[in-house]
Amino acid sequence: MSSLLRSLLPLAALVSLAALASCAQPVPPPQTAAAAPPPPPAAPADPLGPRPEVPAPSPYAPPSPVVFKLADGLTVWLVERHDAPMVSLSLAVPRGSSADPKGRGGLALQTANMLDEGAGKLGPLEFAAAVDTLGARMHTGATFDYSYAGLTVLSKNFGASLALLGEAVVHPRFEATEWKRVHDLWINNLKNRASDAEEVADVVQQVTLYGDDHPYGHPIEGTLASAARVGLGDVRAFYGQAWRPEHAVAVVVGDVKRADLEALLTRSFEGWTAKGPAPTPVTAPAALPSHAKVILVNRDEAPQSVIALVRPGLSAGDVDAPVASRVNVVLGGSFISRLNEDLREEHGWSYGAHSAVTLTKHPGSIAAFAAVVTEHTGDAAKALLTDMQTFSASGPTDEEASISQRLARRELVDLYGTNEGATFRLTRDAMLGLAPTYEGDASIKRDSATKKELAGVAARDFDPNAGFLLVVGPAATVRPQLLAAGFGEPELRDVDGNAVAAPALTNATRNATKKESAKHP
Repeated sequence: MSSLLRSLLPLAALVSLAALASCAQPVPPPQTAAAAPPPPPAAPADPLGPRPEVPAPSPYAPPSPVVFKLADGLTVWLVERHDAPMVSLSLAVPRGSSADPKGRGGLALQTANMLDEGAGKLGPLEFAAAVDTLGARMHTGATFDYSYAGLTVLSKNFGASLALLGEAVVHPRFEATEWKRVHDLWINNLKNRASDAEEVADVVQQVTLYGDDHPYGHPIEGTLASAARVGLGDVRAFYGQAWRPEHAVAVVVGDVKRADLEALLTRSFEGWTAKGPAPTPVTAPAALPSHAKVILVNRDEAPQSVIALVRPGLSAGDVDAPVASRVNVVLGGSFISRLNEDLREEHGWSYGAHSAVTLTKHPGSIAAFAAVVTEHTGDAAKALLTDMQTFSASGPTDEEASISQRLARRELVDLYGTNEGATFRLTRDAMLGLAPTYEGDASIKRDSATKKELAGVAARDFDPNAGFLLVVGPAATVRPQLLAAGFGEPELRDVDGNAVAAPALTNATRNATKKESAKHP
């Protein structure tokens, strides 16, 4: 080996080592643990101290009226409100449609309607013009249990408006010309009612539930048959018996002081005295009549059917009445109720399903109802029945109980938010024999009812098995659906609730029944 080669060997070894080093993976430097973030700065102490817990709102306590009597025997319920220059008054007597003579349904309502058709020295046009000039809103009417005449007006015009109302109540003219006009309008309204399925349902459910011998067993408005029997002499006689100061109550809410009100009432109703003997009190049978479980009213070619589950209800003085209104909110008394969620939101069979509790002097009614597309009448009726059965058996959920409390409270607040609303409610209370403090007491009982108490009222008072199903719709289409859904043969009635003979079955009806039965095996 030459000396040159020997000198290059160490250099070659160094080059080889450098190449090997360049191919090796770099070794990362050792990692150190990340430092913990500094703690957030402490919140400054609230100078007002700990935030207090917000308690549950107290039940709304509506104002109770002051009650006093005038020298002529007129009882007055007064709620003074001086926050707005308005006054509402309702004068009521405890004789409504339940006091109509047999076969003369609608007499109480038409007697009330005739009061402002001319009074004292003013004919009907002059009387109406005088009311309009004062900016007053005057109304008359009747319910099952009482008749009324009332007004709402600016407080500065209250005295003059009350004088006009006094003329109408004390000195109605009852002229034959005006009676003919009012009677003709009455007949036309009754004819129009027959074309409104919901109004027909209201009439038929009332007639079916109570029967001919019950004071609530005919429509407040009467029928075409009863209207034909009512004359002006009947109106004058009913006025003399019913509109008496010793039985009347004036409910006043608004911007008026008691001393001023007493003077105005005394002057406006001067000369009002009872005419003839006092009428006998209205009584009701202890038991309601039996009836078919399914009632059908035919409306040919109707695109919608009205369905209703109707059962006996409560009187206004029943201990369950305040709580029943909350139970009703859950079942069908609000947009988010069970019935509306099922028939409208879930199935799309109806624009809205509802329920109502009718409170009257004698036991009233509880009804669940909806207008539904005709081709799903049977399905909707079955769903309505199932919903009500399930609800009466189990009562509300925790969430429903909580929501019903808030909605029922809001409903009462809204009612008392206007003078007219408060007057309307207090007039009802006075006429049904409830105490002036009833609304405050009922509010506490309704608001404090527990879920268990709500369930108890639902079981006792909302069970649909104690009632009947009513359907207003095209019989040829609806009857097969009802049979297929298991409701049994319906009893046919007309638009006034009178039983009618069942027509003979046609081949088309038999085929429709078979077709519907196949849908519900």
